[in-house]
Formats: sequence, structure tokens, C-alpha cells
Amino acid sequence: MEDETETLSSYTRPEGVVLCSDDTLFHIQANGDWLYLSSPLPAKFAALFSSILHCIEGEYFLITPVEKVKVSVEAYPLLLVDYHADPIDGYKKNKLIFTSSIGTQMPVIDVADITVTDDGIYAPVVRGLVGQLNRACYYRYINEYLSFD
Repeated sequence: MEDETETLSSYTRPEGVVLCSDDTLFHIQANGDWLYLSSPLPAKFAALFSSILHCIEGEYFLITPVEKVKVSVEAYPLLLVDYHADPIDGYKKNKLIFTSSIGTQMPVIDVADITVTDDGIYAPVVRGLVGQLNRACYYRYINEYLSFD
């Protein structure tokens, strides 16, 4: 799969994508809720905006071919609430498809790329973003994929 951040550069204006404003207009809370100018954003709009969310050098932006907007993130940009095995992978269960708290499905993630720490379980998703598993998903993942023998 081609990196979407690199692909975006081929569609931008010759001078590049311009930062729309120095102000942070969007904020993503630790529980996965999105705010626009400190007001709750409906999940369907959050899902739409998440499709153009990028992490570049530790900063978050919504990027279109003509402009970009700063986004502040309290913890992680995506809270992952469920997963299932990739049907193509079949019984092996080496590849997972995650669902976020705003209802978006992530591309297939290899189990080997998932990071388990004392603080949580994290999965690299797309465009430099990392998602954190919520509590229920965390315990399910531990029971299914981690061995304590």
C-alpha cells in the first residue's frame, strides 16, 4: 500500500500545502471525542475529518490538497474499540482490522507491528497515526494474543 502522505504531495499546489491558520481549530480528547472550536463534533463529521488526519513530525494536521489545519491531540488521535481478523489472513489471525471510537475501520495491521507497553497497547494505522486500544479491546487483545507461560 502506498503511503498516503506521499501521495498527497502529488495532488497539492506546486508551492505545497498552506497552513490555514496558526490557531488550533480541532482537538481530539483522550476518550476519542473530537471538538471543533471547543464544541463537540458529531461522529459522522469526526469520521470524515479523520480520513484526512496526518501526523507529521509529531504534529497533527487535517490536510487537503490546498490547505492544512492544526489539530491538538490529548493522548492518541484514534481510540481503537474493536478488531477482527483479516478474512484474507484466515485462521492465522496475524493481521487485524481495527474499528475506532468514531466508527472508522483501519487498514489491515500486522500483529507484529502492534506495541504492548505497561501503559497500553498501540497500533500504527495510517498517515503516521497511532491508535490506542480502549480498555475492553486491550483486555481482549491480551487474552487472545499474549502468552504468560
